[in-house]
Amino acid sequence: MPYWLAKKRNGQISNYIQRFDPRFWTVNFPRPMMASVVTSAADALRVDAVFHHKDALAGLIWDSEDSLDHPLLKFATDRDYGHTELSFRWRSSGIKSLDAVHGPTLTIEGRDAAGSPRSWFVRLWNYASGSPEDAEIYIRFSHLDGGFLMPGEADPVHPADIDRMFISLVASNYDGTPDPLSSPQTAWMEMTDILCQGHRAMLEIGDIIVPPHGLSMATAYDDSFNQTPARLLRSVEALGYRGLLNHYVGMSHYFRLEAGGSDLLVAHSGDVLNAPCVRWHDNFVARAKTLGLEPIFSLSYELFNAHCPEDWKQRAENGDPALTGWDPPSSLLSPANTEAMMYLQNVARAFTTILRNHTVPVKFQIGEPWWWVMPDGRICLYDEAANTVLVNASVSIPDIYAPMDSAQRAMLDAAGVILAASTTALADAVRDEAGEAGAELMLLVYLPTVLDSRAHDLKRANTPLGWASPAFDILQIEDYDWVSAGNFTAQRRGLEEMQSRLGYSPAQQHYLSGFVLQPEDEAEWRHIADSAERAVARDVAATFIWALPQVARDGFLFFKLQGEGNDPMIAFDDVLFPFALGQNAQVSTAFSTRIAQSASGHERRNANWAEARQSYDVGEAVRSEQDLSDLTAFFRARRGAAKGFRFRDPFDFSSNAMTGVPNSVDQLLGQGDAVQTAFPLIKYYGDADEPQMRRITRPEVSSVRISVDAVEAFNWVLDPLGVIQFDDPPPVGTQIRAGFLFDVPVRFADDQLAINAVTFAAGEAPTVNLIELREAV
Repeated sequence: MPYWLAKKRNGQISNYIQRFDPRFWTVNFPRPMMASVVTSAADALRVDAVFHHKDALAGLIWDSEDSLDHPLLKFATDRDYGHTELSFRWRSSGIKSLDAVHGPTLTIEGRDAAGSPRSWFVRLWNYASGSPEDAEIYIRFSHLDGGFLMPGEADPVHPADIDRMFISLVASNYDGTPDPLSSPQTAWMEMTDILCQGHRAMLEIGDIIVPPHGLSMATAYDDSFNQTPARLLRSVEALGYRGLLNHYVGMSHYFRLEAGGSDLLVAHSGDVLNAPCVRWHDNFVARAKTLGLEPIFSLSYELFNAHCPEDWKQRAENGDPALTGWDPPSSLLSPANTEAMMYLQNVARAFTTILRNHTVPVKFQIGEPWWWVMPDGRICLYDEAANTVLVNASVSIPDIYAPMDSAQRAMLDAAGVILAASTTALADAVRDEAGEAGAELMLLVYLPTVLDSRAHDLKRANTPLGWASPAFDILQIEDYDWVSAGNFTAQRRGLEEMQSRLGYSPAQQHYLSGFVLQPEDEAEWRHIADSAERAVARDVAATFIWALPQVARDGFLFFKLQGEGNDPMIAFDDVLFPFALGQNAQVSTAFSTRIAQSASGHERRNANWAEARQSYDVGEAVRSEQDLSDLTAFFRARRGAAKGFRFRDPFDFSSNAMTGVPNSVDQLLGQGDAVQTAFPLIKYYGDADEPQMRRITRPEVSSVRISVDAVEAFNWVLDPLGVIQFDDPPPVGTQIRAGFLFDVPVRFADDQLAINAVTFAAGEAPTVNLIELREAV
């Protein structure tokens, strides 16, 4: 399964959108207020907000540069708004009115005519006709003034170099002080009949459609709360993802807040979701249904720490709360705390209601429920509720990474029973809310944590046997720490152990591959694509890429080769071309270089290929009528050019020089880091300072020899496409080398095999061309 990290459009299909298209506006705001934006029509959008303080301000934002979409789906950057006109109808409620001081203001950020950065503050009421809460607004950017009172305070806007603009939204009783409101204030505004006219009213936008490749996508509300669902789902569909859509409802943006003493805490009764979240997810499900996508709502035991009641939090033995490493942090809810678990059940019911209201199948994931382990090995089993439930089973576990005695193991088993009971109750709440239509319940586990090799007994608490099949319909699995590091041996062992422990067959599993946390680590996408391929090969029920923001950021594109999956046409036959070539064979090695020559004769050269591509004329091998018959049969079995096969290049088939006997130290595959276990076979050509690297995907299995620091190693297996997989990661700094014989993956260059009987009888060899295949690695 090949992939590509696209950085920009280069000839791919594009289209045009109207500038200020409702799908591409975003919102931003300070905590603890919440807001969301959705499209309500092709020319309309709606913002919902809830305010908690008198100085809270939300912005409805239009960016001149698209920084959110995939490079092949972005709209073009255009900072010039000269002679452009924007009109729309404004309606609002709970927002300070258009005519008021601090009323909705269009803030424009850019540069003046001299190129100096500056901002302009355009009072929308100066360009409105109608009432303060229902008006038609007409803006001509070439005749636009900032300032409050016109014409005395007019501040002409320079429209030719604008980075972004945003409309400020504040509560009707805003006064600029940080004082809390007497009660949370909900509000909304709508822009309808949005129309952009005049010069530069249209923007070019990427309009690719990747053919469906069989994978599904994962999204999260905490990552996408500021975007419209229409924008998000456009990307999912365009990038080829279909079927299930795993959507984490998050831990920091969904909840309704209410006063808890001097703090704002999550509301755990009544309406547990805030109004902007409900509006956003209602729109999200409706649009997903239209596209044929089936959302899975995912809820974890994680909650934004600032709004989490203190007695809900898991705690270490010294009382420290279980906090994640995010900034700001989240807390882990205690499975023993009845009130906290009832809160999660109410949240799950609310999201289930959204699915049920749209008559889509209720699919719900309980995401990564576990007892938290501090970085120093302290396990968080000691909150007041846990102490009460565990009673005499509670003993001291100062370091989960140390050997456990029988009392400590018994405590971990008891904690596992509590965890399993909490997930069962949560699943039952979803099923009850789903009613007669029923619900499909899924459990997500993160293998590198729950099966941490440093803490053998941790699985007693964090992978309880109460989860064993058929407790859930689907077991969902993540293991991205192992994947990003290339530790596929740990992955294989973890998958085997999880299947043995809980009993879910591959057909009862989903696999979530990824993700790449930092953009500088984009090379990890190779492992993610490989891991997705492995999951498909295991015949799991669904394989997901996690997650859309990283896919868009790094330009990740996934493709499906002809013949993969359930396609009856197999793209490669692992058989050897049945004829040996002599020294008279014709072999061609080719690169692709784009050369541009200037008028002065100077050249600019751009190498299109990182690796050479071989081609062969193998007609010389056909020497008899029997050979001709065998060639015809082999050609027909490959269906002409449809299927690939192995070919032994007579001039280059060894890691040792070109044709020598392989040794285990011939080619450097990489250096050990005590984590990575997968090392693809490589052969280098040319100058040692800048060699040309060739991936070897079709080695002769029996010929492969491996060494670690020049000592031959045997603790490895050969995976498909020439990947060495060690049983354990090689130590830090060790050199991994290999020797091997190899074949070239090729296909017939043409779908037609032409033989002239007269010339063949006269001793003239037929022309039979083969061309090297680029295999997905």
